[in-house]
Amino acid sequence: MDLRDRHLTSQSVNIIMNTAKTKTETSSGVSPGLALSLVAAVFVANGVVGQKFSPAPTNPKIRRWYKRLEKPAFTPPGPVFALAWTAIELGLSYGGYRLLRRRPSPQRNVALALWGLNMAMIGGWSALFFGGKAVGASALASTAMIGTATGLAATAAKVDRTAALTTVPFVAWLCFATALAEEVWRRND
Repeated sequence: MDLRDRHLTSQSVNIIMNTAKTKTETSSGVSPGLALSLVAAVFVANGVVGQKFSPAPTNPKIRRWYKRLEKPAFTPPGPVFALAWTAIELGLSYGGYRLLRRRPSPQRNVALALWGLNMAMIGGWSALFFGGKAVGASALASTAMIGTATGLAATAAKVDRTAALTTVPFVAWLCFATALAEEVWRRND
């Protein structure tokens, strides 16, 4: 066994040991009330931004623009987007809550920074695509989000396995959404 194999084995043991901790070994991070308040504020802010830039009937100009775009056959109906993003953001909010509750450490801080960045990018993407009508730039931003979301998953896994698992639907949806955004860009360029 070479040095690299020993390092990987050591990492595997550490991951197993960290996931085997009981609930009594919980964190000394942010208080439950503060953690809940912070993630709720981020969740609500994303909802406000999403609603402001959505192609909903309350935004007739954006709605007309979006309806005129040529979209591929695999484009889901509008309500699917709303349900998917609500579920994804609720999951990410739970993951953020868990990270906030963990004992402060450099890894936890990086995971939280990536969580915040990803949550901001969700709202930012809506503003870019729907508000800015920047189809190409939003496809590129979606591709970048796959990288930041994967980084969040990998970093969170070192701190809280459950928080990391909440990113799986997000990464999966981003892969689909990026393919969709790139196809919309190609068809409307």
